[in-house]
Amino acid sequence: MKTDLVVVCDKELRAGTHVLSLGFKTEHRALRKLVIKYKSEFEEFGVIASQVQKPTSKEGGRPIEEFLLNENQAMYLGTLLTNNEAVRSFKRKMVAEFSRMKRVLQSLASQKQNAEWLEKRNTGKITRRQETDSIKDFVDYATKQGSGSAGKYYMNISKMQNKALFVLLQEFPSLRDALNLSQLSMAECADRIVSRALREGMDKMMAYKEIYQHAKKQVETFAEIVGKTVVPAATLGIGSVEVPLLEE
Repeated sequence: MKTDLVVVCDKELRAGTHVLSLGFKTEHRALRKLVIKYKSEFEEFGVIASQVQKPTSKEGGRPIEEFLLNENQAMYLGTLLTNNEAVRSFKRKMVAEFSRMKRVLQSLASQKQNAEWLEKRNTGKITRRQETDSIKDFVDYATKQGSGSAGKYYMNISKMQNKALFVLLQEFPSLRDALNLSQLSMAECADRIVSRALREGMDKMMAYKEIYQHAKKQVETFAEIVGKTVVPAATLGIGSVEVPLLEE
């Protein structure tokens, strides 16, 4: 289950009450009750968003319903808690993380005004479409060979590439919009590598699982040469604050 303190939700920075409960060392249901009790006051700072976090298959358990609070709402929630040492310490972390994430978004917004970056992003979209065409043909190929879930290769191949090339400090609605010039070039090269590997495998009539592994190996070899990089760029500051789970 995700435990990043501050996340981007509909282009706005938010903190989930579940993660806040871990940081404040308070029961999640207690924080939810506070938000519900003082709902009108929280809404003075904006709309209260919500989401349902599903546990991973390894974690098990029930889905967690949480509120997603913007910066002012999260700060206000902190004022409703007993101001002990743990709460004060986490408030400082929360303030710092909202500040860091604002710098990240400002940097990404500035990046999109750069002509060279825009040109690279547009050429990358063309290469990405070519890769998608290759994946489509590969999905049809795998289906004909008996795969019952070939459609998942669209997602699996993207995840495979991203995992090989990047260390992701947090999630973004569009990962490639968060890449810098160098990273966009790396992603574009990986797209070409995958497209070529898939078509080579299909031309040789290889088993579809072997083709995927062949493409994966090619991308991983490329990643070993160029090296993994951090997204967003490390120059933006330290990595995102991940809140540890409370001890039972």
